[in-house]
Parts: sequence; structure tokens; C-alpha cells
Amino acid sequence: MSTRIQTGLLAYGMSGKVFQAPFLTTHPGFEFRALVERSRKEARHAYPAAISYDSVAELLTDPAIELVIVNTPNDTHAALTRQALQAGKHVLLEKPVATSVAEFEELHALARQTGRQLLAYHNRRWDSDFQVVREVVESGQLGQLIEVSFRFDRYKPALNPKAFKETAVPGSGLLYDLGPHLLDQVISLFGRPLRSRKTTGSYRPGSQVDDYFTFHLEYAGGLNVFVTSGLLIAEPVPSFVLHGTRGSFLKTRSDVQEAQLLQGMSPLAPAYGLDAEPGTLTLMGPEGKVTIHPLTPRGNYTGLFEAVYQSIRHGAPYPIREEELRWQNELLEQAAE
Repeated sequence: MSTRIQTGLLAYGMSGKVFQAPFLTTHPGFEFRALVERSRKEARHAYPAAISYDSVAELLTDPAIELVIVNTPNDTHAALTRQALQAGKHVLLEKPVATSVAEFEELHALARQTGRQLLAYHNRRWDSDFQVVREVVESGQLGQLIEVSFRFDRYKPALNPKAFKETAVPGSGLLYDLGPHLLDQVISLFGRPLRSRKTTGSYRPGSQVDDYFTFHLEYAGGLNVFVTSGLLIAEPVPSFVLHGTRGSFLKTRSDVQEAQLLQGMSPLAPAYGLDAEPGTLTLMGPEGKVTIHPLTPRGNYTGLFEAVYQSIRHGAPYPIREEELRWQNELLEQAAE
């Protein structure tokens, strides 16, 4: 067997073109073997060696494929993940990994039953801005954390032309679109909250789904974490705000990877992932206030694919753990009720 993981992609929309295919062809551990294109056959121009199947069923019968990436609309994730696991494939599943705790438990039980791995695609752990936030938190420079706010704001009053994003079905709405990203980042830093409160709302004219949400997560030691996103935020505030007993840290959302990938930049390009916007670290000491601008690490989604490769080929622990995903789904389901 080749050491490269033969991989199939279930869709070739923006996710497939931007967040998946470029890494399958630049990471030496993967072979971009095939994808599903039901009508327009576009991938051959960029990836002539990839087989274009007309249906998911055809791709799943390809015996060479070991890993399937489920990057289809949210309400299809569970059904397609079941099919892929039952076909004996490992699965890399885009967010949300489930639309309920019961669905989450069912899919992971099936993965254990079939002896396959079910791995979550949470690429924003490898965003440049979040990586510097992690560095600041883990450094302890802020002292005891009191208040943390993570935001992901946009101004998009028009309804999305993609109908599945605006139809009231399981997994639709902003909560299940950007909520998983934000909650995954928070949980990866602070774990499971002791208590949580939520607010959701729908404010765009004609909207059938939520376009605003906020969580208040309470942790041991008095830490309060606020997670917020809205589609009618005309003037965004800093996306990462942390206050502790010794200082504060503010950072805008400035990761450049999505924009670079949309422009066709290769993940191997020297400029890829370089974030020129530093955050502001303000520390209070015996001699007064000190302001520092920590350098922001390079963003690199290749780190996620490296983790997938190491997990499948060498049994290394996958950094996005099952219990963290369960906690995330508990919060999302609670917020949806």
C-alpha cells in the first residue's frame, strides 16, 4: 500500500476548491484521487489526474479510496458520513460534525463499530490570529483571566443565494455555520464550561434562520467567556479580547489564508499565511503600563492535514478530540432549542 492516503472529495464548491483540494495536492501524505461532480466537470482544469465521479455511490465503491472528505451542505453530513463509514472509509467531516448530540453519538459509535476514524475538520485552530491568542493565554502574562470575548462578525443583510443556507433545516443558520468555529476555539483553550447561557435572533428581512447568536460560558475560577457572531455588524470590534488580573490583549481577525486561497495562492508559497497585523498586549507592572505587539505566527491549514495523516497512518492522537466535539454539540443543541 502507498504511504500516501488516497482521498476522495464529495463536493467541488468553494470548500472543495479553497479549503480541501489545494492541501491534498501539496501535502506529500495525500493523493487527491477522486471527487464527485454531478453536473459541471470543473476540477479537470486544475486537477487533471483526479477521477470525476457522477455520484457519491460511485466514489464510495472505489476500493483505492481510504479517506472521504464530507464537505457537502450541513443537513447532508450525517447521512453521507454513515455511507462512507459503512463503505469502510475514514471520514474527515466539515463542521458541523452533527446537528444534535444523539446524531453525534450515533456517528461516533458507527466509526468504532466499523474500525474507521471520524475526524473533524476544524481548520480555524490553525488561523494566525487564534494561534497568537493561544500563545498569550498559555504564557500566563495576563494573570488570572477574568473575561474573554471571541467574535466573528460580518455585514451581509442580503440572504445567501445558496438556498440550503437559508432554509430552516437541521444545521442551517449562523449558529451552525460560524458557531462551531468559535466554540471549537474556546473549548480547545478552556475546556467544557460549568454553565452556559445563550441568545439567538433573526434580524435580516425575510430570513428563516438565525443570523445572530451569543453565548455566555462560565468557567471555574470566575472566568467569563463570550462567543458572538452576527450578520448585521457594520463596524466590527476586535475579534479577540482578553482581560486578566495583570493586563489585556486585543486582536483583530486578520488571518489571510482564505483570501490567499481564493486568489489561487499555493499553500507552499513563501507569502502564504503571513499575517502582518499584530495584536496589542497591555501589561500592568510595578512601573506602570507596558504595551507590547506580539508577532503573529504564520497561519497554516496544512497543520490540520498533517494531523489527519499522522492519525490515520501512525495512530497519533488527533488534536480535535471526541469529547471536545461532544461538548460543542451540547452547546449548539442547547442554543437551538
